[in-house]
Amino acid sequence: MAPELKGTEHISTSRPDIMQQVQTPRFGHRVTYWIGGIFLVIFLCLFLPWTQNIRSQGVLTALSPEDRPQTLQATIAGRIERWHVMEGAFVKKGDTIASISEIKEKYMDPDFLARLGEQVDAKKGAAQATQNKAEAMQEQIKALQSGLGFSLQKARNKIEQTRLKLQSDSIDVVAQRTELAIAESQLARQENLYKQGLKSLTELEQRRLKLQEAQAKLLSLTNKYDATRAELQNTQTELSSLRAEYADKIAKAEAELSSTRSYIYGTEAEVAKLENEYSSTQIRSQYYQIVAPQDGFVVQTLKAGIGETIKEGEALATIMPGNPQLAAELYIDALDLPLIERGDKVRLQFEGWPALVFSGWPGTSFGTFGGTVAVIDNTGTNGKYRMLVIPDKSSTAWPSALRVGSGVYGWAMLRTVPIWYEIWRQLNNFPADYVAPAEKGKGAAKPQEEQK
Repeated sequence: MAPELKGTEHISTSRPDIMQQVQTPRFGHRVTYWIGGIFLVIFLCLFLPWTQNIRSQGVLTALSPEDRPQTLQATIAGRIERWHVMEGAFVKKGDTIASISEIKEKYMDPDFLARLGEQVDAKKGAAQATQNKAEAMQEQIKALQSGLGFSLQKARNKIEQTRLKLQSDSIDVVAQRTELAIAESQLARQENLYKQGLKSLTELEQRRLKLQEAQAKLLSLTNKYDATRAELQNTQTELSSLRAEYADKIAKAEAELSSTRSYIYGTEAEVAKLENEYSSTQIRSQYYQIVAPQDGFVVQTLKAGIGETIKEGEALATIMPGNPQLAAELYIDALDLPLIERGDKVRLQFEGWPALVFSGWPGTSFGTFGGTVAVIDNTGTNGKYRMLVIPDKSSTAWPSALRVGSGVYGWAMLRTVPIWYEIWRQLNNFPADYVAPAEKGKGAAKPQEEQK
């Protein structure tokens, strides 16, 4: 057993050296410290401030509709005869872009405008002649009315004259009847005296002759009275017929006058129609030259070649205004729409410009530019709402080389919260915190001052 004891003693004697060899190396301690420090830094970073923001993207456009790219359209149908500019050329308002010629048969006559003017003059002459005729007929109606008055007055005078004559004849008849009665009584006395032998037969016959003369005169005066009375009736009838005759003449003249006026109105309508066509043709001739509506660049010609036929309203070229007021057209979700108002501050990053962006720490970002919300649409498309952002006058000016149509990214700055809260909100897909109007812009104002 001695050897075993010796071995045991040997092992026990060397144990301190072995335990010393299995101790933790210094590198392991350092790694542990580093990992612990990193976790501590990360934990502390969770309490750092983070500016909430609403991210969006879109393109650059123009704020005013008149500054956006527009297509130049042909007002009339025609055939392209010549192009006066090339793509990319800068044109001023009124410069000729292209020339077209007529393709409608109606306007192909080179003297069409002159002949149309002759038709207008001829129609005006016809209308003037008809107007003169109408004036003459008006004078004729006035003459008939005046003649009717004179004729009626003449007939009334004649009726009065006949009535006076009838009265005179009536008095003559009454006087002659009295004379006849006297002659009859004298004849009777004469016959009595003749029977008594006091008067001769000759005297009796004279009395009989006077009686016959009185009777004949009475008959003549009675006939004259009847004739005068008939003349009075005829005169009264003539007065009534005179009114009817002149009324018929005046009615015919007025009917013809109305017909003449109707013809005048029709002629005037034709004159107005011809003048309208003349003016339209005169204005149409101005559309043979397609001109630039404003200063800008010819971006692209949509028709090529010479002799190509175009329709009315067909686009010929696209023009980009020369100096548009740029605006960023961004789209935001309906969830974030209540958090944005007009006048809110927005940070923008343009495609093609180098930028280092920390959306939650705008003060550390580089290459971003300030903007202000100018327009927010009241209606959305596919759950997205459009807003227009214009340059912020209190921030750095936008690059002058920006072009309409380039991409842009935006961040609307909201409330500043701890990072852990923002991570929790993002994981739960909660909306950002609402910011009162008085507090808005504070998160964006600070980075702007830092950039300055």
